[in-house]
Amino acid sequence: MTAKYPSIRRRVPASLLTLSFLLMLPGQAAAEEADNAAIDEAAAGTAVAAGQADDEVSRGDVIIVTARRRQETAQEVPVAISVIRGDSIEATGNFNVVKLQQLAPTLQVYTTNPRNTSVNIRGLGVPYGLTSDGFEQGVGIYVDDVYNSRVAAATFDFLDVDQVEVLRGPQGTLYGKNTTAGAINITTNQPTFDFEGRAELSVGNLNYRQAKAAVSGPLTETIAARLAIAATSRRGTLFNVTSDRWINEQDNLGLRGQLLFKPSEDLSITLSGDYSKQDPEGYGTAFVRVGRTQRALNRQYDALIAALNTANPGQNYSVPSRNVYDRLTDIDASLNAGNKIGGASAKVKWDVGAGTFTSITAWRFWDWKPENDRDFTGASIVSKSQNPSQQDQYSQEFRYNYSGDKLDFVVGLFGFKQRIDTQGTEQQGPNASLWSLTAAQGAANPAVLNGLTATNTQFLKSTSAALYGQASYKITPELTIQPGIRINYDKKSGFYERVVTNGAGQVINCTPPLAANSALAAQCGVYQPQSTSPSVSDWNFSYDFNINYKVTPDILAYATYAKTFKTVGINQNGLPLNSATNLPELSASTVKPESVNHFEVGLKTSFFNRQATFNLSAFRTEIKNFQATVNGGQFGTVRGYLANAEKVVSQGVEADFKVRVNDRFTAYANGAYTDAKYKKFVNAPCPPELSGGTLQAVGAAPDYSQPGVPGALSPRQCDISGFDLPGVSKFAFSYGAEANAPVTLLAKDGQIYLGVDGNYRSHWNSNASPSIYTDVKGYGLTNFRVGFRADGFDVFGWVRNAFDVNYIETLQVAPGNVGLIAGQPGDPQTWGGTVKFSF
Repeated sequence: MTAKYPSIRRRVPASLLTLSFLLMLPGQAAAEEADNAAIDEAAAGTAVAAGQADDEVSRGDVIIVTARRRQETAQEVPVAISVIRGDSIEATGNFNVVKLQQLAPTLQVYTTNPRNTSVNIRGLGVPYGLTSDGFEQGVGIYVDDVYNSRVAAATFDFLDVDQVEVLRGPQGTLYGKNTTAGAINITTNQPTFDFEGRAELSVGNLNYRQAKAAVSGPLTETIAARLAIAATSRRGTLFNVTSDRWINEQDNLGLRGQLLFKPSEDLSITLSGDYSKQDPEGYGTAFVRVGRTQRALNRQYDALIAALNTANPGQNYSVPSRNVYDRLTDIDASLNAGNKIGGASAKVKWDVGAGTFTSITAWRFWDWKPENDRDFTGASIVSKSQNPSQQDQYSQEFRYNYSGDKLDFVVGLFGFKQRIDTQGTEQQGPNASLWSLTAAQGAANPAVLNGLTATNTQFLKSTSAALYGQASYKITPELTIQPGIRINYDKKSGFYERVVTNGAGQVINCTPPLAANSALAAQCGVYQPQSTSPSVSDWNFSYDFNINYKVTPDILAYATYAKTFKTVGINQNGLPLNSATNLPELSASTVKPESVNHFEVGLKTSFFNRQATFNLSAFRTEIKNFQATVNGGQFGTVRGYLANAEKVVSQGVEADFKVRVNDRFTAYANGAYTDAKYKKFVNAPCPPELSGGTLQAVGAAPDYSQPGVPGALSPRQCDISGFDLPGVSKFAFSYGAEANAPVTLLAKDGQIYLGVDGNYRSHWNSNASPSIYTDVKGYGLTNFRVGFRADGFDVFGWVRNAFDVNYIETLQVAPGNVGLIAGQPGDPQTWGGTVKFSF
């Protein structure tokens, strides 16, 4: 079924994927040398630090990756992979995973706050919307081989990063945690036995300040250390007229220390510790639009605002602006996004004969202290909303890599354990009765809901263990087969309890029967006490098979099939209500595992004497029992939980092109077409335009082109089969280029350079069930930089979003199904300068 949307946006023509040349950023040239001598040289660390012009050119000749747990050139790896060098990240200002999507078109990252962050590849990974602790991430984030289970890590600044590899498609037979959609492999700079250091300072408009520094060197003949620090601050991009200050600011601090003990050439032990902290006032929203729902006219947003003003003479409330790009809001609840993450690890590498044994022991923590405005307005409807969490995770991985003339293999054992504790509070304000209740329920009596408080206590215990392995066998020098397997065990147990108290502090009991239109019935319609203790465990077996063939020394063709699983989940945010009994639906406590079938073919080519590369891949991923986030639109009863969609399919084509014309000009272009759909999801939540719809037979499909024609199975369920997955643009591409010329300035020989990079994404939907009101228009961003670099010195000016394009980062449906849509506009034009020194 094809969605027919009213014309609230300008459609991008459904044409063939068009690629534009993008600047090749410093140190990210296209040509790749495949000879072993170059690999050995890179492995030995003979490349000089980034920032030196001549060395950046030489570094660009070889892109070394560890995607298959061994060092090899990116063009030799039969996997769809994007590699972004650390100096490219710095030059473009994409200093965390959230911003990294501007360089990697197949990566989708959306965040309404660090906890509610979605990191997806090809539209798959985590369900879009409110985050639950009870499911696993489909995209693994690894920093120096350590798995980060909390997606909040995606919002922190990169700290002393060497390069980032974005691997597309299932990676469970190579990586410790099962990653069904892909992996983000982040490698930091390691301690060196040569004394070196670097410092960087950036300033810009919006009071932007960023400082970075790193120093590395020997302590003894066998011990080296490295220390890095980074700090970022920036004024917010929304002005809150209620608090009279800018919100959604940046306030980040990160520290990393590493100690390397190398008693021999065959053995190394690296101890690492890191700590990062964020403390901004965020993440607030602004008014975007109002959409008509199926509710009675007097229960729509504008009518409710008028009723609030009538009930409060002299108030005359109105939003400060109905144009989100005025960047004004009036949210009245306290805001906070206190976020701490860190940990320690020990990595042992021991070369044994033709192989290498690796042990990685790690502990990580996450501490989240939020305060939110859940009604998205300046009216006091939800006066408090916060769910602070504390997480500890422990992981141990043993891995052995073997390399031979015809056979290479890796085999690993992985164990993981975590506990998450959450203490939540949500409270109704003095305007809640009028906003949420009908006249018969007591809309005119503020005391019915004022002070009604839901206090949640919950924890999750999760244990995972896996045995995995992958082998590469050369049948001929050109033909290689690569089978892989994974045996996985997961166990989850949780506890969730919600206690509800009224404005007088008395605990309420919502056990039926309840007197119709009583204050208690009204209160139970907003918050219901619940208590559940779900527990589930599961074994699964995954496997993949890759065959690749070197058509010529510069052309590699490959095909892959993978059968994998995303493990079982449990609902940790409360359960939906049974429509017949109005009691929690206990059968929804656990969520079935996803079953994934993945098909992929690809081509990797080098030409012009390996000065240019062109890579192409096509894929199709079929998922049964897709784990989706269901948002019921109410304040507390079915606000968000996990459920299984019967089937989802993501398919598409990706292309990457890089060229280094000469030492003076480099460019790149990356493009992706992604078609990700719900193939079958018959009991999904209804979008806001259908909230309050009448009953129809099961299987009736909603026609979203007619917002006013009911298409609901019930007021809470719709059939959205055939509609696009949220958060996925069909077309996305990025591009960049840089030109330089030799020049002598201030008695220094160096280069003056001009660079440009940009990206484009077509429209996508920002609601779990696609809505005409949450369709985000496509947009393109362009960035420029100009500077001078010499040996150990680089200074440049930059402008990002150079043409001051207005665009939306996320849209959210306000609770209560009143038709209010709020959102967060993207960054406006920013500009500034950066100075870097290295030695």
